[in-house]
This record gives sequence, C-alpha cells and structure tokens, in this order.
Amino acid sequence: MLTSLPNLLTLSRIGAVPILAVLIYWDTSLTRWLACGLFVAAAVTDYFDGKLARERAEVSALGRFLDPIADKLLVAAVLLMLVAIDAIRDLSLLPALIILCREILVSGLREYLAEIRVPMPVSKMAKWKTAIQMVALGFLIVGEAGPAAIPVQEIGVAGLWIAGLLTLVTGYDYLQRGLRHMLRPDLPSGTSSREGAGGS
Repeated sequence: MLTSLPNLLTLSRIGAVPILAVLIYWDTSLTRWLACGLFVAAAVTDYFDGKLARERAEVSALGRFLDPIADKLLVAAVLLMLVAIDAIRDLSLLPALIILCREILVSGLREYLAEIRVPMPVSKMAKWKTAIQMVALGFLIVGEAGPAAIPVQEIGVAGLWIAGLLTLVTGYDYLQRGLRHMLRPDLPSGTSSREGAGGS
C-alpha cells in the first residue's frame, strides 16, 4: 500500500532530492548545513523503511521497487550537485564517476536477475560501502562551511575515495554473480523481460 509508513518514508527520501539540490546549489554556509541535516535524515529513512516493513509485515512489491530507486536518486543527485559547486573536482571526480557507473551496473543486473527470478542480496561489504559513502557525502556537503579546526572537505574526499574503491570491489563481485547466471546454458536465450518477470 502506498500510504503505509515504510513506503511514506521511502517517498520522503525521493521528495528530499529536489530540496537537497536547491540547498546545495544555493551554496551558503547556512544552506550547506541545512542540506547536510536533510541528507542525514533522508539516509536514516533508508534504514527505518526496511526495518519497519519487516517488523510490521508490510513488505510490498511497491516498496521493493521504490527503495533502490530512492537510494540511487539521492546519491546521484548529491554527487552531481557537489560537482556543480566544485566540492568534488579534479581527481575526486573519478570515485564519483565509479560510484555512479556502479549504480547503473547493479540496477541492470538486478533487473535481469529479477526476470529469471534469481535474488541478488546485498553483501556486507556493500553495506560498508554505502555507510562510508553516506558519511563522505555528508562531510562534502558541509565542506568549507565546517569548523576551521576540522578538515571537513579533506575528510569527505578521503571517504569518497574509500567508497570508490569499495565500489569497484563490490561492483565486480555483483558482476561475477550476475555473469554466472547469464552464461548458464540451460537459460533460454530469447527470454524477454515480459516473459521472464510477468511484465514490468
């Protein structure tokens, strides 16, 4: 049900994306801190929507569809806006690009594996990657607006590089798992998305 609490939390994460984009683009000390607070709140909903859905037995197909979309929209929007205001620049663009490409790769793999009814659970390393990535993005959102005694921008960049490296490892792991199923000789080569998953 769309109005269940877990789904509302997921939708709130999607709704936060345009507000975050405006706050980051405005690029003042106040808007950076406001954007960081909103980003942290949105990231927290990612934990609670799944937890509540399981506890309240409200896991739904809609929720499973919306949750990864909300995550990817949030991360992609923040990365792009940070690039726009030069908070991510030069070589730091590389881990940002790796993260974006990996999100597209994993989305494609999940869609394909769903067609042949093969689950692709999130690995522990991927969870660590996501946690480090979110912390790094929070630091980068604050950036130069942070306390002078703390190298906020540098911490964010370092975290982004660590997340980028973990992204490579987890992306390769997911790709290997996906290829094992793609190359299985017993799978019909002509299976379409509608034939394999009952429509999209």
